[in-house]
Amino acid sequence: MVGRGELRVYLGAAPGVGKTYKMLEEGHRRLARGTDVVVGIVETHGRQHTADLLEGLEVVPRTTVSYRGSELVELDLDAVLARRPQVVLVDELAHTNAPGLRYEKRWEDVETLLDAGITVVTTLNVQHLESLNDVVGDITGARQRETVPDAVVRQADQIELIDMAPEALRRRLAHGNVYPADRVDAALGNYFRIGNLSALRELALLWVAGKVDEQLERYRAEHGIGSPWETRERVVVALTGGPEGDTLIRRAARIASRATAAELLAVHVARSDGLSAGSPAHLALQRELVEDLGGTYHQVVGSDVPDALLTFARAVNATQLVLGTSRRGRWAQLLAPGVGMTTTAESGALDVHLVTHERTARRSQALRHWLRGGRSSALGRGRRLAGLALAVGGLPVFTALLQQFAGDASLATDLVFFLLLVVAVALVGGMLPALVAAVGGFLLLNYFFTPPLRLFTIAERENLVALVAFLVVALSLSTVVDAAARRTREALSARAEAATLFTLSGSVLRGSRPLDALLHQVRETFALDGVTLLERRDEAGQGPDVERSDDAWQVVASVGEPVVRTPSQGDAEVHVDQRYSLVLVGHPLEADARRVLEAFAAQAAGAVQHERLQETAATAGSLAEVDRVRTALLSAVSHDLRTPLASAKAAVGTLRSPDLDLSAHDQEELLDTAEGSLDRLAALVENLLDMSRLQAGALALLVQEVDVADVVSGAVASLGPPGAPVSIRIADDLPEVRADPALLERAVANLVQNALRFSPPGTVPGITASAHGDRVEVRVTDTGPGVPEDDRDQIFLPFQRLGDRDNSTGVGLGLALSRGLVEAMAGTLTPEDTPGGGLTMTISLPSVSAHPPQEPA
Repeated sequence: MVGRGELRVYLGAAPGVGKTYKMLEEGHRRLARGTDVVVGIVETHGRQHTADLLEGLEVVPRTTVSYRGSELVELDLDAVLARRPQVVLVDELAHTNAPGLRYEKRWEDVETLLDAGITVVTTLNVQHLESLNDVVGDITGARQRETVPDAVVRQADQIELIDMAPEALRRRLAHGNVYPADRVDAALGNYFRIGNLSALRELALLWVAGKVDEQLERYRAEHGIGSPWETRERVVVALTGGPEGDTLIRRAARIASRATAAELLAVHVARSDGLSAGSPAHLALQRELVEDLGGTYHQVVGSDVPDALLTFARAVNATQLVLGTSRRGRWAQLLAPGVGMTTTAESGALDVHLVTHERTARRSQALRHWLRGGRSSALGRGRRLAGLALAVGGLPVFTALLQQFAGDASLATDLVFFLLLVVAVALVGGMLPALVAAVGGFLLLNYFFTPPLRLFTIAERENLVALVAFLVVALSLSTVVDAAARRTREALSARAEAATLFTLSGSVLRGSRPLDALLHQVRETFALDGVTLLERRDEAGQGPDVERSDDAWQVVASVGEPVVRTPSQGDAEVHVDQRYSLVLVGHPLEADARRVLEAFAAQAAGAVQHERLQETAATAGSLAEVDRVRTALLSAVSHDLRTPLASAKAAVGTLRSPDLDLSAHDQEELLDTAEGSLDRLAALVENLLDMSRLQAGALALLVQEVDVADVVSGAVASLGPPGAPVSIRIADDLPEVRADPALLERAVANLVQNALRFSPPGTVPGITASAHGDRVEVRVTDTGPGVPEDDRDQIFLPFQRLGDRDNSTGVGLGLALSRGLVEAMAGTLTPEDTPGGGLTMTISLPSVSAHPPQEPA
């Protein structure tokens, strides 16, 4: 089996930076090493230095395509595949192929070459990247219609940026090394302005930097590098779910804004023990704030907050970590350092910012945190120590106080006081400190307050029963308090799980692809390396070997690395049902985490079904639309096809009849009738073909500088005698427009024909053309009944005739085709009211002065 070829892309910020030159140099370099190199297609654009580099390289013959009277030279894909070189040079990856070739886009040709095992070296300008197309259009004022999906370029094995300073590129342009001399002045004043070139250069640098960043992250993951590499500033802000989070986010955003291309990431650690759970409402609002500031929100689960924060920060290669200062009081901070101090001490090379806020050291919150205790056990380490201290210190104090009143208090009174102490210790420290207090109290009561005193003996049975009852009650109470603490921990843990699921649901609902969002959330929440959803194939059998068989499973979706092919390749697996299995890579699952993951897995299966139902619905909708159009087409063209065919057939039949003695005049009239009918039929078929090409996006344009007066004259002349009475007024100094002259003439002719049809008898439609700023407007005006404003969108629908109830007034394609043709040439067609009544159709196109020269397709 032939492996996939390698793809090398030379990326430039603008035409003329030297991409093709570098590509040809690379071809010569590889040829000198003995590699089989051919030139698939290279566009020199008349640049002599580039053309000279073709010498010595084998050029595969190109294919020639005839289109609208022109000969178009294109890459001969079949010839290259038959030649099977090791390396082929293919210029202009974003080029649109001529109609009739195997693929619409040249990048699709390149994909076929790569699949055939041929290495491809190609060129591309940054304005042709799909994700940057609108940005470049806003910057330069020229929207590129030839684009390449970013995914095609990102999968390239090598991307080399061909960079040049804007001033140097303008000098190249001025010297005639980019465009011919007659285009230099216009290019320098429009597309190749210093500001435009600087912005395009920055876009190219940032895009390539993003690609390099992806490669760096892949390298770090493959080599197990956990320490941060400060290649780019990444600021992580830790959110507790408290109201101070807004302050921290804005401060972190200001820190990130001081560095170019810095990233902002917000992370919330949901405690696995349920302690310190944040407010879901606050977190939801803070997530929106982070995203509004251009950052991303993440949530992870961990029992140790500092460790979870640092693990996340190192995983994303963060350089700075922003935390809020502690809300606990000074005494609490003395007993336990807190998250901020612990994180700072363990941060290593990571810079930690402790940001003060208005809720710092509030006593009520400090007290609550103190009562919650440390990070482990049911009640926490701090509470257990406090309870133990209360037991050890309280027992001698109570003993001393009760001895002062030994003559006035009975044993029952002493038991009650010691029981109160045990209750207090149990509430504070739980079972272990309460057990110490109960046993210690039992011994002290026996020694100091039960006759005989100062001995560990009991003389009376009633006293023995009382002491034993005291011990049983004390131990029972401590057990109840400890159990309540465990239940509280479990309830808080459930709260953390609910918060995680809440975040998950938000990610899924906001995403256009819920399955991908869900898998990303699982990976982040549980700190996994990879998550894969597998589906058992219908033909897979049963038995233990199925878990290890590659043929039994197929990957539905996956995030992270590695992508597993069978359940046995993961560290943990959650079965959804007999069909789906969620496989995790990174670390084994804890029992508590499995319960949450089962809910995730069920949602994943539901998301798969949802996406497949959406695809089915979309397919059904497309089929329904096709059926609707087909039905409308058949209904609409029935008359328009039958009438000219019947007329032509009748005229030809009369001419062929041997029984009729026709004069020369009669024969001429019959021939004119047949010719006119066939012309109508040809025009109808041509409209139908062009409309189908427009709807399929396959209509090719031959854009050039066009004189509007010539186009209007040609359009009116094409209508024959019916177009004679049309009034034409065009300014003498009207600038030219960039358009396809044949298609623009068709559009204008359709509009004039429509105006003639609805103009009242004795009135003449008018055509005017004038310049308005950087655009030229052509107006076709009639004084007919007009069109209500609410119905104007309907007149541009194919196979629709507003107000018609039969098929005798045309197929209903004229206006729809006209709008499609005009919009294909970067123009607009809008209807307006004619002053005094009627309809005015306005074509607006950019003038040549407003349309800077672009790199040829």
